[in-house]
Amino acid sequence: MNYSDLTPREVRAIIRDGRMTGPTAGLCPGYAQANLVVLPRELAYDFLLFTQRNPKSCPILEVSDTGSRLLHTIADGADIARDIPRYRIYRDGELDGEYTDVSDFWRDDFVSFLIGCSFSFEAALLEANVPVRHIEEGCNVPMYKTSIPCTPAGVFHGNMVVSMRPVPYELIPKAVLITGEMPRVHGAPVHIGAPEAIGIKDLYHPDFGDMVMIRDGEVPVFWPCGVTPQNVVMESRPAFAITHAPGHMLITDVRNTELKY
Repeated sequence: MNYSDLTPREVRAIIRDGRMTGPTAGLCPGYAQANLVVLPRELAYDFLLFTQRNPKSCPILEVSDTGSRLLHTIADGADIARDIPRYRIYRDGELDGEYTDVSDFWRDDFVSFLIGCSFSFEAALLEANVPVRHIEEGCNVPMYKTSIPCTPAGVFHGNMVVSMRPVPYELIPKAVLITGEMPRVHGAPVHIGAPEAIGIKDLYHPDFGDMVMIRDGEVPVFWPCGVTPQNVVMESRPAFAITHAPGHMLITDVRNTELKY
């Protein structure tokens, strides 16, 4: 089925029914996608402060009411516990499992944070004839843990995660300008080339997602990634947290053009 021709609401309904559980890159072109972090209310202020201190990797799109599974601003009526293709459960910072529905884990003290995703600027790159390799290859974007420290807040600390897209050398200025206009979905790259300079030891074995082909004349370009909070959860070790599985996002009703400056 060609999900890319459906509206975000229609795709979310398919996901809620369990009929689609794969990565969401390339779905609903022109609409923003969002990362998810769910935490107990006692940790919510610390995490909100963390996002404010690290806006490039954690740009907030919406924060839920305490205990509510429903969104009101970026995807009216979306069910946080069922409308993402795949979730992760962390206990004391350790991955405890992946699920397609987290309703059974829901608690009345949960607060959900929806964070901008770099998938959202990929339609603009494609419109400008900047290739997006993981969409071409039908796989997940490669993501890497780095040595770039985030600014800590309360109990939360850790390093940035980046996503990588190979870009032809002559198109790098265009890619930087296009993505730099969209700071609410991570904005401009944080690093270009030389992966070892940001602590990436093996470019061909990403920490999350899938590796893609880097062709002659292309340079690896790295953007801040919304999987950063998962790395922070693993470092900070809260007793319980729910996130999206990397690359499996909430598709919102917000058009990418609304997230420009």
